[in-house]
Amino acid sequence: MKKAIDSIQPATGSTSRDAKIVRTSVIGIVANVLLAAFKAFVGLASHSVAIVMDAVNNLSDAASSVITIVGTRLAGKEADRKHPFGYGRVEYLSAMVISLLVLYAGVTAFTESVKKILQPETPDYSALSLVIVAVAVAVKLLLGGYVKRVGEAVRSDSLVNSGQDATLDAGISAATLAAAGIWLLFHVSLEAWLGAGIALVIVRSGVGMLRETLSKILGERADAELARAIRQTVTAPAEVSGAYDLVLHNYGPDAWQGSVHIEVPDTLSAGQLDRLLRQITMDVYEKHNVILTAVGVYSVNTKDPAAIRARERVRALVTAHPAVLQMHGFYLDEAEKTLRFDLVLSLDERNRAAVWQELREQVQAAFPDYRLEMTMDTDFSEA
Repeated sequence: MKKAIDSIQPATGSTSRDAKIVRTSVIGIVANVLLAAFKAFVGLASHSVAIVMDAVNNLSDAASSVITIVGTRLAGKEADRKHPFGYGRVEYLSAMVISLLVLYAGVTAFTESVKKILQPETPDYSALSLVIVAVAVAVKLLLGGYVKRVGEAVRSDSLVNSGQDATLDAGISAATLAAAGIWLLFHVSLEAWLGAGIALVIVRSGVGMLRETLSKILGERADAELARAIRQTVTAPAEVSGAYDLVLHNYGPDAWQGSVHIEVPDTLSAGQLDRLLRQITMDVYEKHNVILTAVGVYSVNTKDPAAIRARERVRALVTAHPAVLQMHGFYLDEAEKTLRFDLVLSLDERNRAAVWQELREQVQAAFPDYRLEMTMDTDFSEA
């Protein structure tokens, strides 16, 4: 196993991925700085707090792109003695910082808007200012869509967050145009109230981004499609009758390591098993870019018909309970009078320990002459 893992090298696509993220972020910086300059000029000239707040938000967007670039560069550092799994998770931290910036911008904008509600100013719109804001709407829609698409393609939360924020900005600018139209038609100023509304939308967006990023830092269930694909690869060899206990650890958007258990016949020799484990490790890496640091083995009874019948009897008994997602790793040792297997219990079950104890008693009653070794597993990626 060690030799197989040592031969695995970092994915060659990581450099291309980083280049795409940096290039997209640079485009975002240039676009947002230009928009911020135009909006600040128009907002100050027309005494429009909403347009000024829009300009401030564009500057925060540019700062977000800078953070994305820095985070991507740091995340691409080679693994070292202190961080043997690399620095990929820095990307999640940069996404969190962007979320906090968006949240801060929203709170600041809300504070300024409330001040304008208490001490209102009369807006002074010009045709030029409205044209600039309209152009900003179109630019932010295009920029937001582009950045989000690239972010999803390269699995960059920082880019996805920036793209969502840019799309939100387009809606905010459109609302500013609506307020200007109401003023020009009815001479009713909604500037300050609109600014407050814009700020609350920004705050809500920032909280959502922060919640999603923190969830990934805490550790989420692996993508179900990836887990299914890995199991298919693991069970492809004829000797493997099942793959279970798949646990995947994420060390960045494009860096996965994990472990899995396989069921194999009890007739395999040590040499055959060694070759099989190496093959599985290499196949999973080549097809899914996931390093399996461990492949455990469950031995399956193939010589004793009584053991096979016992397995099916136990399976029928335990899977009758709705909390049981799976039974695996069954082996009956007649010489030692031992019966062992694992149960995967749903995380939706409130009292998993009680269910496990109940099932243990039922199986023990069905096989009173055997010592029962029943393990409760967690459905990390089973469901």
